[in-house]
Amino acid sequence: MASEAGTATSTEALARLAEERVDHRFKGLPPDAAGLTVAELAAQRRNLFTGGFATPVLVLSAERLGHNLALMEAYAARHGLAFAPHGKTSMAPQLFERQLARGAWGITLAVPHQVWVARAFGFGRIFLANELVDAAALRRLAAELAADPSFRFVCYVDSVRGAELMDAALRSAARPVDVVIELAAGDGARTGVRTEAEGAAVADAVARAEHLRLVGVAGYEGEVPRADPERVRAYLRRLVALAVDLDKAGRFTGTDEIVVSAGGSAWFDAVADVFAELPGLSVPVLRLLRSGAYVSHDDGHYRRLTPFGRVPEEGALQPAFRLWSQVVSRPSPEQAFTNAGKRDAAHDLDLPMAQVVRRDGTERPATGIEVTGLSDQHTWLRTAPEADLEVGDWVGLGLSHPCTIFDKWQLIPVAEADGTVVEYVRTFF
Repeated sequence: MASEAGTATSTEALARLAEERVDHRFKGLPPDAAGLTVAELAAQRRNLFTGGFATPVLVLSAERLGHNLALMEAYAARHGLAFAPHGKTSMAPQLFERQLARGAWGITLAVPHQVWVARAFGFGRIFLANELVDAAALRRLAAELAADPSFRFVCYVDSVRGAELMDAALRSAARPVDVVIELAAGDGARTGVRTEAEGAAVADAVARAEHLRLVGVAGYEGEVPRADPERVRAYLRRLVALAVDLDKAGRFTGTDEIVVSAGGSAWFDAVADVFAELPGLSVPVLRLLRSGAYVSHDDGHYRRLTPFGRVPEEGALQPAFRLWSQVVSRPSPEQAFTNAGKRDAAHDLDLPMAQVVRRDGTERPATGIEVTGLSDQHTWLRTAPEADLEVGDWVGLGLSHPCTIFDKWQLIPVAEADGTVVEYVRTFF
């Protein structure tokens, strides 16, 4: 959990979000809500379909969001894992706070800007799942660490040169920066040392650095080439073995816990299994899972890959997003266009999926309707003979890959099953 000081600061900063005024920055909100504070609009509990919301509008399901948060809290506890969910998926401090309230160790982020957002809201434990060698960012980090003795920060390192650059930039730091050696998921994968020998060389470089402290190892199994259960587990066992070898060599002197971290949103069942095999080390081990896309889940990429699908007795995540768009053109019996496009919907992996059609207060399945493409501000629909679709209808779209949905919407309504909007989630990208 975050420190008491960090939690108090976070509470005050989050409360200020409710004081923001609704204006032109926020898509899809009722035009007549302009000038209201977010808190005032939420208190009105408007209905998504009758309360003046304008299409396109992205919505989170209150029930499904709560279900997903509870499911992962229980999963981490059941498997003895600490949890630092990847916040770069949503960049929504309100969702960070909910995860901390459910026992998360801290928040995982990817770049310095995201760290400054989290610090602005007082979050006290941050795992940066990336290398950090930018001198300006490191100087600011040093200032953050000096100003707040309770602030815990950990980041990757994967090269001797990187360790040297970090140490040089941190020469005025009041306390060392904690680092973990990143082990690459294989040849041709993303960042990280490729061999255990390289890992040992980086450990030596960290030991020479006055302003760094080696506290563990980490990686990302989602980058394993041609990933399958066997290859993913083999990589994770290499990661565990690296931690064991570094510990035997006395590389973790000066730390009271060793961090071993992995876990995207596609293979966290493998992480749980392999981390359970970790032997006792010289000090306690923090088995840190970093999955983040679970919060909203999706209707495409992760729905196909979810570990809960492989291990159904663990439960099931639920897709929490729906993008409502409106039919604005029906130029032929085989074609229709709605008013949502690339500016509104994730499209880096899969196209949106037409799920439901709403007309005159009645909702029905989107039978015979297929999304075939996206323009900047239009969704292309192919309509079969059985499709009942008219200009003015609302079409509810399921979305794929939540990592590129949140960044398109700065203020997202959260609605209950009957359409009542109960809150608004603010994002920062």
